[in-house]
Amino acid sequence: MHGQVMSGWLLMALCALTGAYYLLHTRSGTAEERRTARAEALMGFGMAAMAVPAAVFAPPAWGWAVYAALFCVAALRALWFSRRSGHHLHHLVGSSAMVYMAVAMAGPGGAAHGGHGSHAMAAAGGVPLLTGLLLAYYAVYVLRSGARLIPVAATATSGGPATGWTMLPELALACRLTMGISMFAMLLTL
Repeated sequence: MHGQVMSGWLLMALCALTGAYYLLHTRSGTAEERRTARAEALMGFGMAAMAVPAAVFAPPAWGWAVYAALFCVAALRALWFSRRSGHHLHHLVGSSAMVYMAVAMAGPGGAAHGGHGSHAMAAAGGVPLLTGLLLAYYAVYVLRSGARLIPVAATATSGGPATGWTMLPELALACRLTMGISMFAMLLTL
């Protein structure tokens, strides 16, 4: 029981820090970069809110509906902007996964907020096939992001013009990797 609370806090802290990084990143860059940063910040803060251990705060039943509605809007926005950039398709999958998790948590037994008992996990687990597909997507995403992070880190130290810390490409990739791993972990506990 204590391990679940500790891992929930760590997951919440990682997601909140990632959201804060992207919130800072919304102040610079092109319009498309700022739009992407806003979507990433929303995802980071949303995941942080969902990761708060239930022993500390269990949202009211209507809270999950508000959460699902917020990410439905984010998914529609990502679908609209996916015409311009393929990365918004990832935002569409992420927002849809957040809607899916909110709906699963609002269902019978969902008040367990992460399932502190085996019956609560079975009742709040959602559709196994859809959960499995989302887990597979995020596993591939994490592996691809991790693989892309290694060459960027090796070439970034070779020189070139210095940029502010919020503009470092390897930091943005590391944040995306962190959110991918966090989403994978949240889907595993669903």
